[in-house]
Formats: sequence, structure tokens, C-alpha cells
Amino acid sequence: MGNSSDLGLDFVIDKLTNSIENVQTGDNFPTEISLLNSAEIKNITKKNGWNFNWKAEFKKPERDIFKLTIIGNPKIIQGLVSLEVKKDHVYMHLIESAKFNIGKDKVYLGIPGNLVAFACKLSFQRGGDGYVSFTAKTKLIDHYIDTLGAIHFGGYLMVIRTESALKLIGKYFKE
Repeated sequence: MGNSSDLGLDFVIDKLTNSIENVQTGDNFPTEISLLNSAEIKNITKKNGWNFNWKAEFKKPERDIFKLTIIGNPKIIQGLVSLEVKKDHVYMHLIESAKFNIGKDKVYLGIPGNLVAFACKLSFQRGGDGYVSFTAKTKLIDHYIDTLGAIHFGGYLMVIRTESALKLIGKYFKE
């Protein structure tokens, strides 16, 4: 099997929320994003409902995997993102919502948007002016333009620039 980052990302921004939002009640829950650790990666498997090979991703030293959890409930991972800090931007290799946050019966809205906003924030922190790039699947290029303010850079490459990054960060991180 080829490198998963060559396939293009196919996450859907279901809603840009100010945290994550319970689909049934509309209640918002504050979240935190932290590094995934070696004990946690053991449970991030296809058998447990994850689509990507996160163990292989975890072994790549240039990449960091971050988990999204609800504050006060750190054991339940809502979503994951694999990021690589480059010289002038952050590259998003993989992003995935937990299986219970996918499809028509999902529990929470806002997982992918929250993780992408974090990638933008990390880019600012590391001197990348909020720039984030990723490879998209063809059918979702227009979706990323509309929801994230990304630009289509050519081929399947998408770039989130400073202005759009600031909007995403402002939505999720009220600091």
C-alpha cells in the first residue's frame, strides 16, 4: 500500500463551532488538544474503528499526532491530526474524527474544524504565519475553499493562508 498522505485527505467540515457541539442537544463542550502518547496509540486501531494506520504515522519522527478531547474527559479521543512543522508552514498529513463522530449518527459536530484551527495556531506559534497545507481529494477541493477559506494551489494541494487561519483560530481559540 502506498503512503497514505499521497491519497489526499477527505475530511468534511460539518460545522464550524466554537468548541464541539452535541448533535442531539446543541450543547457546546470546551476542548483541549494535546500530543498523543505511546500508551494511547495502542488503542488507535482499525479494530477500534479508526480508518488510518495511526501506529505507522506515530513512528515517523518528523510528525506529531495531536488528539482532541473534551476538557474533563481526557480518555475519550474525539479526533486526531498528524502535523509536520515545515520551515514556513505546517503540513497536515492525516486528520480523522473518531468513528462515533462520523456519519449521520455522529455524536459531536466541529471535530475537523477544531483540529484544522489548531494546525493554524501551531503554524503561527512556529513562525509559519498561520499557513497550513494539505493534499485534498478532488471531490472536496471546493468544500475546503468554501468552509476553510483554503486556496487551491494546483493539483490536489490546498493552502490555508494567514487571513483564513486567523478566522479559524478566532472561532475555536478564545484566548
